[in-house]
Amino acid sequence: MFQRLFGGERVRNRQIVSALYEKIVAAARRELFFSDWDVPDTPLGRFEMIGLHMFLFQHRLRGETGMARDIAQELIDDFFTDVEHSLRELGIGDMGVPKRMKKLARMFYGRTASYEAALEAGNRGELAAALARNIRPDAAGWPHAADLADYVFAARDLLAGQGVGTLCAGTIEFPRPQATTVH
Repeated sequence: MFQRLFGGERVRNRQIVSALYEKIVAAARRELFFSDWDVPDTPLGRFEMIGLHMFLFQHRLRGETGMARDIAQELIDDFFTDVEHSLRELGIGDMGVPKRMKKLARMFYGRTASYEAALEAGNRGELAAALARNIRPDAAGWPHAADLADYVFAARDLLAGQGVGTLCAGTIEFPRPQATTVH
């Protein structure tokens, strides 16, 4: 009886968070990022893209309260749980997982701080530089950083138009990345 009285909201939130996480991962795994824009299709490249989309969702819900804040926190928790599972699937042992999780968490929060600063300043060049530094540190120049920066600004704007109630119902929409442009 207590589960029915008090557990319903938690179950509903779990379903919403799962639906949102699926959509965030699907948006982050769009083929164009990896095929046309040369995002490395590696565990780290996928981490970067999912992390970027998680940042966009968290940015949209920043400052919200109640259910929206709860969902945002549960979504971050799911993200890091998924990262931990991925590390284990890659063969990282129990002793190495906590160390790598700390490093990946620092990476994620460091990146979100630089992305946030660039978005708040409306500085596409700064955002493109941060994206290149984080996603393609191996490349002397990554021409698609500007394309990805344009996508991030478009995603921010599209998410801003999506109501909190819609997001809290498990519905989210990201823009479709456009084919490579010349910058």
